[in-house]
Amino acid sequence: MARHLITSAIPYINGIKHLGNLVGSQLPADLYARYLRGRGHEVLFLCATDEHGTPAELAAAKADKPVADYCAEMWEVQDRLGKGFRLSFDHFGRSSSAQNRALTQHFAGRLHDAGLIREVSEKQVYSNADGRFLPDRYIEGTCPNCGYDKARGDQCENCTKQLDPTDLIEPRSAVSGSTDLEVRETKHLYLCQSQMRDDLNAWIDSKADWPILTTSIAKKWLNDGDGLQDRGITRDLDWGVPVKRGTKDWPGMEDKVFYVWFDAPIEYIACAQEWQDAGKGVDWERWWRTDKGADDVTYTQFMGKDNVPFHTLSFPSTILGSGEPWKLVDYIKSFNYLNYDGGQFSTSQGRGIFMDHALEILPADYWRWWLLSHAPESSDSEFTWENFQTSVNKDLADVLGNFVSRVTKFCRSKFGEEIPEGGSHGPQEEALIAELTTRIRAYEGHMEAIEVRKSATELRAIWVAGNEYLQSAAPWATFKEDPEKAAMQIRLALNLIRLYAVLSAPFIPDASAAMLSAMQTDDDRWPEDVTEALDTLSPGHAFTVPEVLFAKITDEQREEWQAKFSGTRT
Repeated sequence: MARHLITSAIPYINGIKHLGNLVGSQLPADLYARYLRGRGHEVLFLCATDEHGTPAELAAAKADKPVADYCAEMWEVQDRLGKGFRLSFDHFGRSSSAQNRALTQHFAGRLHDAGLIREVSEKQVYSNADGRFLPDRYIEGTCPNCGYDKARGDQCENCTKQLDPTDLIEPRSAVSGSTDLEVRETKHLYLCQSQMRDDLNAWIDSKADWPILTTSIAKKWLNDGDGLQDRGITRDLDWGVPVKRGTKDWPGMEDKVFYVWFDAPIEYIACAQEWQDAGKGVDWERWWRTDKGADDVTYTQFMGKDNVPFHTLSFPSTILGSGEPWKLVDYIKSFNYLNYDGGQFSTSQGRGIFMDHALEILPADYWRWWLLSHAPESSDSEFTWENFQTSVNKDLADVLGNFVSRVTKFCRSKFGEEIPEGGSHGPQEEALIAELTTRIRAYEGHMEAIEVRKSATELRAIWVAGNEYLQSAAPWATFKEDPEKAAMQIRLALNLIRLYAVLSAPFIPDASAAMLSAMQTDDDRWPEDVTEALDTLSPGHAFTVPEVLFAKITDEQREEWQAKFSGTRT
């Protein structure tokens, strides 16, 4: 049994996430965690809300609530929606936790002592109308790189170029909209990432198995232009982790907080402490410190491509620079963007389908299947209602759902609600077992390589194989002349339902549970041997005919939803 630490990029607290956010990190991370647990591995799957910085303050101000109250309220919402989508986090934490505050200050102290933090006097935008400095996302304007007119002061959402607030053309306050801005001098702390360039290059070069998307982004940031730049890690804000060197005050930094992109990744570690402190586990350090047992842990991160630079450069700089034996990531699975019906998903502009609305119209498994089977791995992908309808109706309703319905209803009508006895496997059954064995091993290979779309394609092929067998064997016709052979065929098919439940659990956990319940078993052992797996439910074992697993989406429903979610969140 191997040990796997899994984290997905922690979502900002400012509002409900859209389906593009979901498929870009949390959902594929859940798929992988569920698969590994199903194979008997020890898994710690962590996520949290990213609560500090400008997005939280702006959202709280818009909601007319104290920022701490707003964050607590939105954590509850995101936790509930995560559970609604069946995200199986071992702990869903908060970057505003006491554990993360202390750990962030600890890392800052270690980096200072190592000579990796320097104080910089810099010019920063000040808003006379707001009476405050406007770092990062408090400033909007036109991107000097691509011309997008709603770029933020830290990064352009359109072209993903990293920016400084002073780079923006025609800047304005994101708080008041005022253009009455001026540049004033202020002091901040910078993480000396440039000193870590050779170490980071060597570390990234050692990751030959990383996706091209991940390494190409990291290498571009390391080597393009002037190479890796030092990065400011403090901000003139009220909400955040106070700037300290461990437990000591930091002279001149009394009114500042750490930049959210410094403290947010540290929450991955602090989340494990929260997990232990919540009574959900023990010995959190064996997952995170190589001197405490984490040297045998495989650590995998999931994220959208816009998060890659911070996870391949900034966070590793913090870890390596601390000089302490913390666990570094082994594999980063990054994703491109999921677009929405001819445009882009956008949290800031409220465009697309959001997690709460999605669950209001259909159960989680419908969305999980489509999103994972269309995951934007090698390139951007696009959600369209026509494609969604087709995939749900063909894959889930016609292939899987119809198989379960036909098998259970036929058996009930001819043999009753028990697994029938009689007959033995013939050439058709042996051919099916051989095909399933090959396909299941291929499915395992794709899952272990975190090839999400290939895994979904192979799983669907496994479902199709059962349907083709059922159509070819035709137990309804066999029954007329050879009831014992028909009993064998339908017994095999009923065992296939249990097998499908086990294999499908990472993708569609609710349907999996429904199939196991219908087969009146909690035996979810992974099929190491397909012949044995198809003999798990013995003659005489009771079953029930389940409700329809997946209802088809009608044209009327599709048209209604397409109009309702035509582009703006309401």
